[in-house]
Amino acid sequence: MMVKKMHEMGVRSEHAYTAAFASIGLTVAAWAVSLAAEPGTGLARADRWGIFVGEWAPTFFGLGLALSHYEQQDGTLTASTHELRQHQQAS
Repeated sequence: MMVKKMHEMGVRSEHAYTAAFASIGLTVAAWAVSLAAEPGTGLARADRWGIFVGEWAPTFFGLGLALSHYEQQDGTLTASTHELRQHQQAS
């Protein structure tokens, strides 16, 4: 139900996968910035920031898989965004 609604809103599996990979990069960035910008707080605080952001990636990968499965059933896995808009307007 939630995956169907996300698909209808235009969220595709590629978007979720991109967000997952971006969150991996953001994890490293958050760790490095926290380590450099907050001197004296130690490595533990930087690690907590990295872990907090790092937990987003599996969620996005899971959403990507769910959306991909829905797109396979719906027949829109290989459709372009333009084709999806035309399909939505027609129905």
